[in-house]
Amino acid sequence: MDFTFLWETFLKLLSGVPLTLNLALVSTAFGALLAVLLTLMRLSSWRPVGWVAQFYVFVFRGTPLLVQMFVIYYGLGQFRPTLQAWGLWVFFREPYWCAIFALSLNTAAYGSEILRGGLQAVPHREVEAARASGMWGFLLYRRIVFPIAIRQALPAYGSEIILMVKATSLASVITMLEVTGLAAKLISQSYRAVEVFVVAGLIYLVLNFAITRLIALIEWWLSPHLRPAPTVSSGAALHHA
Repeated sequence: MDFTFLWETFLKLLSGVPLTLNLALVSTAFGALLAVLLTLMRLSSWRPVGWVAQFYVFVFRGTPLLVQMFVIYYGLGQFRPTLQAWGLWVFFREPYWCAIFALSLNTAAYGSEILRGGLQAVPHREVEAARASGMWGFLLYRRIVFPIAIRQALPAYGSEIILMVKATSLASVITMLEVTGLAAKLISQSYRAVEVFVVAGLIYLVLNFAITRLIALIEWWLSPHLRPAPTVSSGAALHHA
């Protein structure tokens, strides 16, 4: 095992981490906004709106992300005159924005189902108790529905964020030099695929470990009722008595 080569590879691949995190965070943020819209459409009482959202989720969950990225980056180039006329070619000619667009559309489909499940998991009795206490409209959702739904959906949505970090590796196929793109470049130069991919895998492992710890911290913060009660020493108890 050539540890010198592994260290040099690690330093080179480390330069792709900012782009990897940028792709993951930006696409997750845009995807979350779209996921909220899709969730509201799915829960709408107007059926045509719900059907549109359901079809969207079916398409983007049922087709590979790699195919979606190819269609957006390579396929839309066939419509360049139309996109130029609409002023969209400036956006779609850049691989970065095509990757963001594909990743955002994909994660929105999965995120909408996670959010819908979280909202539907809110106990009906708690909503009725809040209404009996005089809570209605936005106040009811802000204090009761949304906090419970977020707690219910957070573990699954955390897994989706981790999947998005790993999915950024597909951006390398459209010339993006994030961690996997740099790894492929190093392999073409050194022909040492095993060592390079081992280092790349370790980098993704560390990134995802940090994300899981952050999500666990947020989940702990949102669940004060699940924390153990503070213990009171016998001396303190006698003092208060």
